[in-house]
Amino acid sequence: MSTTVTPLPSRRPKSSQDPPAHHVGAPPTSFRNPWSSYSRSTFNKFLNMRFNTPKNFVAVPTDRVGLVEVRKPDFGGENNGLKATWIGHASFLIETTKTEGAQRGIRILLDPVWSERVGPYGVVGPVRFTPPPCPLEDLPEIDAVCISHDHYDHLDSNTLKNLNARHHGNLKFFCGLGVKAVLTGLGVGIKAEQVTELDWWDTVRIDKEGTSSVELVSTPAQHRSGRTPWGFDGTLWCSWVVREPSEEGKRLFFAGDTGYCHVTSNDEPSHHNAPHPPCPAFAEIGDLYGPFDLALLPIGCYQPRSLLSPQHASPDDSIAIHHDVRSKKSIGMHYGTIRGGISMNYEPVTEPAQRFQKAVEAAGLRWGKDVGLCDIGETVVV
Repeated sequence: MSTTVTPLPSRRPKSSQDPPAHHVGAPPTSFRNPWSSYSRSTFNKFLNMRFNTPKNFVAVPTDRVGLVEVRKPDFGGENNGLKATWIGHASFLIETTKTEGAQRGIRILLDPVWSERVGPYGVVGPVRFTPPPCPLEDLPEIDAVCISHDHYDHLDSNTLKNLNARHHGNLKFFCGLGVKAVLTGLGVGIKAEQVTELDWWDTVRIDKEGTSSVELVSTPAQHRSGRTPWGFDGTLWCSWVVREPSEEGKRLFFAGDTGYCHVTSNDEPSHHNAPHPPCPAFAEIGDLYGPFDLALLPIGCYQPRSLLSPQHASPDDSIAIHHDVRSKKSIGMHYGTIRGGISMNYEPVTEPAQRFQKAVEAAGLRWGKDVGLCDIGETVVV
């Protein structure tokens, strides 16, 4: 069945500049976070953190007590609605609501990673301590893949190779500016005509014969990019909005990998004592595309805060993002699967979930109703 991709008019905020403030050069040769909520991590900051922040290494529990549960997925079964199945870390399978006359909804993989190790050539980098809920071969037919940025724990070459082969080169890939060259240069058979690059606020519609339609919007995130030391920030990072096009259609926000603010104290994991205001992009996303029926928000790999807060949201930060994007229901992700290379020495793997629940309750939200967690392999339907 043929799939068509149609560009739609952009809904850039009125505050946007021309050229965009996140571009470096015209046309851009690299990208930046254009907000005072971001502070660039330098080698001096790393050294200061390394020698002035006591390590707190806690091994992954061998009995898995306190770790996320893993279940065999049914991908929502016969339930109709907007479905999100957590594969682990930041990987989700999304299926939109099946409309009248359609065989099914559109299926989109977000940042799919099935590999045991995430890093160059599969020989260096963090090793996952929680397995995927199923083999890649057990997935249903996929229509599209969205990539938030090119870091190895979000763009995995072996996974994309196997996915593309299973779909005989018919998959559509969506990514930020500059990531097309990464995808086509992996040597996994992805062709340029399969890939659509988007700048922040760009929108496309996906139509596939026999299924429903969906709109994708590339929206801002506060992060970085780069797969090599000499390629930092040469490609664009983003979050994603998934919109069912009907008036009553459901809306999903996928934050990808993002920070929210810059804090200077390792003792304060949230934005409350930050010397700068939080990132304004999430409130803009909420104003333009909210309210969202479901938001997928990162809650792990955030310690030590003095170094990682500009790039990785803490559980407290993600509660603020939940409010900013005007989400009706939010699920935590980016935890419980892979240890960050730096944060492994400062963040016990059981901490994010515990801190997230405390932050939810402190904010007066209903745990498991307004905000919560799900098992790996579990499908949330809204």
